[in-house]
Amino acid sequence: MRMNNFRKIFLIIAVSTVFLSSSAYAQKFSATVDKTTVGQYDQFQVYFTFDGGDVNGLSNFRPPSFGGFRILSGPNQSSSMQIINGKVSGSITYSYILQPTNIGGYSIGSASVEYGGKSYNTNTLNVKVEKGTPQQQKENNGGYSQQELAKNVFIVAEANKTRAALGEQITVTYKLYTKLNIASPQITKLPSYEGFWAEDLGPIQNINFQIGMYKGERYRMAVIKQVALFPSKTGTLSVTPFELNIPVIVKKKKTGNDVFDEFFNDSFFGRTQTVNFDAKSNTIKVEVEPLPANAPSSFAGAVGNFTLKADLDKTNVVTNESLTLRLTIGGNGNIKLLKVPEPQLPAGFDKYEPKIIDNVNRSSVISGQKIVDYLIVPRSPGQKEIPPVEFTYYNPSSKKYVTLKTQSFKINVRQGVGDNNVASQNFSKEDVKLLSEDIRYIKTSDFKLEPRHEISLIKPWFWISVVVPFLGLFGAVSFKKRQDKLYGNVQLLKYQKAEKAARKRLKLSKLALDGGKISEFYSELSFALFGYLEDKLAIQKSEFTLEGAVNELTFKNVNQDLIDRVKRIAEKCEYVRFAPQGETSASAQEIYDEAVKVIVELDSSIDTRKKR
Repeated sequence: MRMNNFRKIFLIIAVSTVFLSSSAYAQKFSATVDKTTVGQYDQFQVYFTFDGGDVNGLSNFRPPSFGGFRILSGPNQSSSMQIINGKVSGSITYSYILQPTNIGGYSIGSASVEYGGKSYNTNTLNVKVEKGTPQQQKENNGGYSQQELAKNVFIVAEANKTRAALGEQITVTYKLYTKLNIASPQITKLPSYEGFWAEDLGPIQNINFQIGMYKGERYRMAVIKQVALFPSKTGTLSVTPFELNIPVIVKKKKTGNDVFDEFFNDSFFGRTQTVNFDAKSNTIKVEVEPLPANAPSSFAGAVGNFTLKADLDKTNVVTNESLTLRLTIGGNGNIKLLKVPEPQLPAGFDKYEPKIIDNVNRSSVISGQKIVDYLIVPRSPGQKEIPPVEFTYYNPSSKKYVTLKTQSFKINVRQGVGDNNVASQNFSKEDVKLLSEDIRYIKTSDFKLEPRHEISLIKPWFWISVVVPFLGLFGAVSFKKRQDKLYGNVQLLKYQKAEKAARKRLKLSKLALDGGKISEFYSELSFALFGYLEDKLAIQKSEFTLEGAVNELTFKNVNQDLIDRVKRIAEKCEYVRFAPQGETSASAQEIYDEAVKVIVELDSSIDTRKKR
């Protein structure tokens, strides 16, 4: 009896041990918050914790949107591991420090992560935001006011010139000055370049601080952004501020006379706190002067300092043999907007659409080459000459128009073999005689014609052969009219081909990603997204801003969640310039996939609303 009881107890213990071991390694992904009611100036933390199993197998963590809150820090990652009976178990936590943007009730959505081929989602969280006071904000800032922080952390926008000619390059540099320790900044608002064509210089891979002086005081200084601006209209133009959200690490000030507070505020303990600070650069005003009125007829708006070169691949050809005339303009200036002059060809030449290549060097001064290849075909023989090509630009340094001229090209065009152009052939008298012998007269008498009594019906194929060409002609004319209308309306053409153009740009970003060039990938991805929005929303490139595009999407009643996803991708592409070392190919692949989905959904959403 005792033996049976012993066996039962042993069996119960064994089953319990197996049950507890299996439950210990069960996977769970949950969300928690350190407080559910906060003041509008409060900071609080949100935790997303995955428990169970080998956490090294986790992938594709996706946080919620955090609508209604500003991210001060995060995701911050911590993990713990333990081994029980030879099995690895652990947990990993992703945490964020948040601050409300307004009062009211808010819901923090579900985060997700993948483990062992399965997707896990957290619960949602509800947070109530109550009205607070600026004093409360000061207390949350470690006892420092916004004015005190602004004296120690700020952004300065500097332009190399504040007076320029129309189309002349202006270089704007944004510098971050600080006397405090800071974490990775996040972009809250990009500057607006209305009235300018903008080209980002760099990109700046990392924020490298060095010692710099500002108004007689010593700071740590770093260049965070540099852009080349080319004014497209005259008058007084403004460059709006560049805004960053900067986590500042400050030492806590004493909060009272409490002995406990005084003891732990002693410098030996070095108690610090990370506070959020919104830094904003100054606004830059630029006076843009018009160009002189005595411009030559060959001037097409080029401003800078350029050279002109022309090459012809061959000068001795036969009729219908193609030639390539290459025009190359190089130098300093807005290479992309250069209008290359068209060559004037002699009679008997056909010219086709040129192939254009832009090689742009985005250093401190925009420079490079614009190469244009013209395919030309001679149709008639003889000695031909292509006259010189003229190109005029305005040099802002000398304040003069400069006209460049290429050499002329003489071409010997011989008659091609097998040319069917009878008018250009020379016939001898013997050839004419042979032709006359080939002629036979038609007999006109001494024969009878008898009518045949046969009724012939018109076959169906006859009507088909008559009607089908007319239908085809009608369809071709309709298609041609539609194409002419489309190509006559540049904005409509860009709208129709926006997604196709975006996919081409996305291929470049994918190539950079596959090559491990993370910073270049984010730059190309940004060009793809912004280029799509410019084409789809009919916004001029020189007037494009993310804020303006968001307003236009809102006006078109695009889903707010989709707009938020657009903003997150754009801000992510800019943010990587400040902290590229934190980016991996896996996270870059996720943002690429998200960008593709967003562009497809935007295209469908905008097209659907336009049809309505």
